[in-house]
Amino acid sequence: MNQFVKQIHPLAWTIIIGTMFGRLVTSMSIPFLSIYLTRVLEATPTQTGITVAVSSLAGVMVSFYGGYISDRIGRKIVMMVSVFSWAAVFFIFSAAEHLWVFFVANTLNGLCRAVFEPTSRALLSDITSPQNKLLVFNLRYAAINLGVVFGPIIGFQLGSSESTFPFVISGLVYIVYGLILYMQFRLQHANLPGRIDVSAPRLREAFLTTSRDRVFLPVLIGTTFCVLGYGHFSSTLAQYLAKSPIFENGSEMFSYMLSLNAITVLVIQYPLVRTFRNAPPLVPLILGNLLVAASLLLFGLAEGIVLMMVSVILFTVGEVLLFTMMDMLIDRIAKPEWKGTYFGTIGFNNLGNVLAPVMGGLLLSQFGSANGPLVFIPIALTTALGIPFLFIAHQRLVVREKKQVETLHVGV
Repeated sequence: MNQFVKQIHPLAWTIIIGTMFGRLVTSMSIPFLSIYLTRVLEATPTQTGITVAVSSLAGVMVSFYGGYISDRIGRKIVMMVSVFSWAAVFFIFSAAEHLWVFFVANTLNGLCRAVFEPTSRALLSDITSPQNKLLVFNLRYAAINLGVVFGPIIGFQLGSSESTFPFVISGLVYIVYGLILYMQFRLQHANLPGRIDVSAPRLREAFLTTSRDRVFLPVLIGTTFCVLGYGHFSSTLAQYLAKSPIFENGSEMFSYMLSLNAITVLVIQYPLVRTFRNAPPLVPLILGNLLVAASLLLFGLAEGIVLMMVSVILFTVGEVLLFTMMDMLIDRIAKPEWKGTYFGTIGFNNLGNVLAPVMGGLLLSQFGSANGPLVFIPIALTTALGIPFLFIAHQRLVVREKKQVETLHVGV
């Protein structure tokens, strides 16, 4: 056990544990935001969808720059500024009383997340040995879901669907997280990579490199549809359950579905990663996209809690296949000096999270919460559009890596 702890960098452990507590407190509040806006502020489904979606829209607009800047000036500065700014945003949420304030706060929330998260993932890649990268990326993903196991239940008990108090807790936790990160950066200063040297790509060069990457571009497009489907879980599904005449206490049921989602991740993550670790990296993404699309279809068809919970499990299997392998895929196709840029650019797939609440809000406004199939069939079909793009990326990656092997053999 001691050897297991030592093979992972202390700062990596800080990020992993900080991620767990960060997701614990944010899952107490953010997933209930759409319910709060609908119930307390009496916002329409479309207004709610736009307010929820603006976080991801802001993230899409700056995610590339967040990762790129961390390549240019170093991870430490970017992470410290963004984590304390993020804490301040949660206090704005807690004081908000009008819809426009929530809109502004959620915009800032998306900006902070889009800068901090790709930078932290790039730092994990920097400080982790190649043989431990899959372990570290999966520990981070497990930490996210360990936090989400308890967060929604605690949030429901604290009245997150009717109160903004849980945002105060989120702000305090992120202040503590920032202070611990600061201390760890000081303690581990000698063991950290510094600012990327002058060979780091200029902005135009970085953008052209990622946009012209024949593997990365279809991955980006395909995962955008994956994220679109994933985004409906915490936006469209939350509103659907809260107002559906089919389900009593829909908000409480949604909190338990979030926890079931997280518990299922923790149970199946290791066996799934072990099963697919030697498979071509895009195969799990293709299968995951298919499972997420199928589960969304079942959400619309379900008329009882049993099928709804089965759908959650199916959704979660797809989610794990998608997101546990995505970081490894990006790490595999990116050059070392461009990792922050690639991790930032993949954030453009959050366009799916932008479209999900808006699309879901329009469908709910058009067909109502009593017509689940009419709401979720279009959602499932749209999500499945990612499969052909991921298949194209798979074929191109196979060809690229075959050429690299042949070139290596010629060189030898």
